[in-house]
Amino acid sequence: MSKGDFSVSIEKPQRMHGDFEKLAVSLNDMAAELSQMEQMRQAFISNVSHEIQSPLTSIRGFARVLQQDGLEEENRRHYAGIIETESVRLSRLSDNLLKLTTLESEKQPLRVKTFRLDQQLRATILACEPQWTEKRLQMDVNLEEELSTNGDEELLSQVWMNLLSNSIKFTPDGGTIHVAAFRTGGGESVRISDTGAGISEADLPHIFERFFKADKARNRMAGGSGLGLSIAKRIVELHGGTIAASSELGAGTAFTVTLPGAAGRPGNSGRHETRA
Repeated sequence: MSKGDFSVSIEKPQRMHGDFEKLAVSLNDMAAELSQMEQMRQAFISNVSHEIQSPLTSIRGFARVLQQDGLEEENRRHYAGIIETESVRLSRLSDNLLKLTTLESEKQPLRVKTFRLDQQLRATILACEPQWTEKRLQMDVNLEEELSTNGDEELLSQVWMNLLSNSIKFTPDGGTIHVAAFRTGGGESVRISDTGAGISEADLPHIFERFFKADKARNRMAGGSGLGLSIAKRIVELHGGTIAASSELGAGTAFTVTLPGAAGRPGNSGRHETRA
């Protein structure tokens, strides 16, 4: 075990009782947990390597093409544009990895304040307007007026941006996106749904996992690092809330975020920064 082999276990002699038996059980449990963590670490490294390798291959390939003599100016601009796009993709991947690592390490302080959730959602929709108007999408908005919440305004804005961008990305031209927000009990709920391609029943339980990408049809429609939904889920959990997804292939997908009232927020002692 000291050499990193967590598959080993201590066989308990039949006559082992008391503290020695408890110690053996404890060590075996620890080895099993460490083995699982090591598998997750290796899978994470493999996924990161794969995500980085793809844009790097494109950048390297088109950079070589640009070095060729006699290349037409139109082609040169086209290849340079691809290099820029892949560079932006790498930068976004790096930013998302850093964000997710910070969130999962629980070193991200919550800068809690009271703010208008309905106004924040309208601002997010407006920020995404170039994307949804380009695809001629209809935006159906139903927000309860003067809907306030307590939370980290910047982090929650990231949640809505990730979910809305996801819906825009996977909804075909001329489709519809619905955004609703309302009070539920002592808290607030936000529902973002679309008339997009939908997610298969087999894929649905995994969509919040890091780097998970659904079927090839969705991947062909748009790129992405596979981290956006993981980040959204972690932010919601830090606020003591829940996020759920429902979907039907060919009919669309709906995400529902439920935030608790101020009394239901986790304590997170030492990680809260309250602002008026």
